[in-house]
Amino acid sequence: MSVAERIIAEQRASADDAQAVFDDAPAVDLDFMIGTWRGAELRTGNKMDGMLDSSGWWGKQFVDAETVHPLLFPASDGRSLWALDPARIPFNLLMHPVVPSFDGKDLSRLVTLARPAVATRKPKARLRTTNFRGVDTATMIYDAHPINDVFRRVSDTTVIGWMDLRGSERPYFFSLTRDESLPVKALGAR
Repeated sequence: MSVAERIIAEQRASADDAQAVFDDAPAVDLDFMIGTWRGAELRTGNKMDGMLDSSGWWGKQFVDAETVHPLLFPASDGRSLWALDPARIPFNLLMHPVVPSFDGKDLSRLVTLARPAVATRKPKARLRTTNFRGVDTATMIYDAHPINDVFRRVSDTTVIGWMDLRGSERPYFFSLTRDESLPVKALGAR
């Protein structure tokens, strides 16, 4: 098992090891990203470690370069996914020093309860090729926040992502594995 595969499987690494895996991985082209992807955090000691897991986040969907659903969550019946509008989430508060770490499932319950107010039918991000750390690679650009998720290929079905968030002192890493097992249902009006 390679270091990259081990880090993805364990969902844990030092920030230096995750960064080395990211930097050593090849670029991703836009067409490779089209599809639905299951996400997992790579805990590296970042302040945001646990945020996505605690929220119940399932993954991302790339329909095409203009139609991206960056935050997918499982429906209560477990047979479909719904898209959350990131504009409804105050990401800037996540960087505040007094915000506690993310553990437990309180955030997941809050997301579930808030679903009628935060669900969306519309895409809330775009996919572009950007140059990050000297490599031209696929990057998801949020519409409403200064966040770029930059991707590098780990295997034919897995990428490592680096959330490039303005104001973040340390990299935040995650992985995506191709998973078309659940349909994304159009919910919400936004």
